[in-house]
Amino acid sequence: MTAATQGLRLKTGSQTLRSVLELGSSMRFAISLLTVICIASIIGTVLRQQEPAGNYVDKFGPFWADLFLTAHLNAVYSAPWFLLILAFLVASTSLCIARNAPKIVADLRSLKEDIREQSLKAFHHRAHAMLPGEDAEAAARRIGNLLAASGWKVRLQQRDGVSAGWMVAARAGAANKIGYLAAHSAIVLVCLGGLLDGDLIVRAQMLAGGKTPYRGSGMIADVSREHRLGSRNPTFRGNILVAEGTQSSTAILSQSDGVLLQELPFSIELKKFVVEHYSTGMPKLFASDIVVHDRETGEAVPARVEVNKPFSWRGIDIYQSSFDDGGSSVKLEAVPMDGSGKRFEIEGTIGGTSQLTKGQGNGAEKMTLEYTGLRVMNVEDLGGAEPQRNDVRKVTGRKTLRNVGPSVSYKLRDAAGQAREFNNYMLPVDTGEGVPVFLLGVRENPGDAFRYLRVPADEQGSMEGFFRLRAALADPALREEAVRRFAQKATDASRPELARQLAESTGKALGLFAGAETLPGKAVGGLQAVSDFLEAKVAEGERARASEVLVRILNGALFQLAQMSRERAGLKPLEPNDATQRFMTQAVLALSDIHAYPAPVAFQLKDFKQVQASVFQVTRSPGHYVVYLGCALLILGVFAMLYIRERRLWVWLGVRDGTTEATMALSTNRKTLDTDREFARLKQALIGVNA
Repeated sequence: MTAATQGLRLKTGSQTLRSVLELGSSMRFAISLLTVICIASIIGTVLRQQEPAGNYVDKFGPFWADLFLTAHLNAVYSAPWFLLILAFLVASTSLCIARNAPKIVADLRSLKEDIREQSLKAFHHRAHAMLPGEDAEAAARRIGNLLAASGWKVRLQQRDGVSAGWMVAARAGAANKIGYLAAHSAIVLVCLGGLLDGDLIVRAQMLAGGKTPYRGSGMIADVSREHRLGSRNPTFRGNILVAEGTQSSTAILSQSDGVLLQELPFSIELKKFVVEHYSTGMPKLFASDIVVHDRETGEAVPARVEVNKPFSWRGIDIYQSSFDDGGSSVKLEAVPMDGSGKRFEIEGTIGGTSQLTKGQGNGAEKMTLEYTGLRVMNVEDLGGAEPQRNDVRKVTGRKTLRNVGPSVSYKLRDAAGQAREFNNYMLPVDTGEGVPVFLLGVRENPGDAFRYLRVPADEQGSMEGFFRLRAALADPALREEAVRRFAQKATDASRPELARQLAESTGKALGLFAGAETLPGKAVGGLQAVSDFLEAKVAEGERARASEVLVRILNGALFQLAQMSRERAGLKPLEPNDATQRFMTQAVLALSDIHAYPAPVAFQLKDFKQVQASVFQVTRSPGHYVVYLGCALLILGVFAMLYIRERRLWVWLGVRDGTTEATMALSTNRKTLDTDREFARLKQALIGVNA
């Protein structure tokens, strides 16, 4: 018996109904649905799921992002079309089972002992022998006992009449047929488990109970009941964030058009978040020490949740998903980028905001400072070759991982709602450039990498020396005095005309570099402004030499400017040594890049108090037991169909010329060498025919 691939065929009813039922219960339709599910699963694996809509726009563009969102490809496994296909697959496979199961059961019960003896001669595996000295009944019982002892199911049939004799019918490997039922039942169970643990029940509750996703923001306690699901919800999967020293009993269920709030029958209190690191500084363990407070009994149950080691309570599993900031407090110092303004300190909480005012009078602009993140540990690769200039993370060569200390990230949002994101390190970082630098990062979009301004640290390990130089560069009087001092030191006192020419060239270069002089349509300040001037005023063949000379006198003037800034601050002059040269080299690069810094101030992290939070995934998933059963049946079914051969054996024992005559045949669902060898053994053992 083989399983049919066509569907159920009704003998009554309309032609349309018969056609639909036949298609829905056919094997080809179930295989087609399974193929579509496999393709959808590939899409769900390759395309990151449940991301904010802006992330898809940034990565794929508006057209593809809109297509993904419209087709629910950003949430494949909870998409209505995916759940509908699963439901159709369950129905189709169930109909396949309903169509073939009665035939299989009937076939299992029958040993086909009514087969005609003449039909045995048509089998591929057949044998014939005479059994002198043994009557038919004795031979039949002997053969039956031998087969039964070898694990065959045997049935004897005595026939009278013209064709009198005994038929021995036997069968082995019936589990092959059971494997068919088990494998197809497994598909149904796995799909049912997926439907149970998917969004189907949640969507049904939304439809029946008038629940709608919440699209706003604010406190969880302020969200109305129409956006909440009760604690008796039979299945859900959501996230809950708990800060150290606090409790929470409401999980967030992400939907394609908002969120739902899931009430839990208990609250989770986070006592402590634990993170352990390898010697390289990379984390090796995340764990949370929690206390579960049962709402009904008042019981408090301490537990530890680690990655891949969940804790279960009242049928709800609590997994360690990730971690986040739980409201750390930070103290920032505002550093004016022109070096001339007055610094001030501001305190805030991660996740909070502060209001700032840019400018004075009627032209004052309101800005919002958003505290977005605090990282106490930053493990960076600072080894190998020369790092990329604008990103400390772009380092090639041999890896040297090192913790470079805390960093703070924030956004500055203007009155129009436009924001830039900043990421500043608290301590100077040695990036292999000869002098430690403070890294001030900025990016326009969340998908972009940070570009870093590298401010050199002075001999005190601070940014004071650099910003004193920055303020001096912005002062026309100090620039003029620096030019005079440089020209005086660089020329012979007996040649005043040469000093005047050098002073004129130096003043021009310093003015361009400071941004005090500009060319129409060209960059303002920095080395780029000097380069634009050379392209506009110097012949191409002379630019290389002129550029070398101009950079040399620019460095000399800036050194004099640095000495003057220290003199005004009451500090001793810089020593003309290698350390000073490395500081000045990096200072020139930073002064050049600072013109592209998009904010008037940078906020440097001065102090912080870290409060950590754990993000738990809480799930109530009764369907996973169904899936486990389905997986077990699938393994057993596939094993039975592939490795167990169904064999049927018949031996007809008749009488010819007073001697018992034996005719033997073997049928199997797969022709293999093992079948040939088995038949050779059987015909020798049962009727004495050698191979």
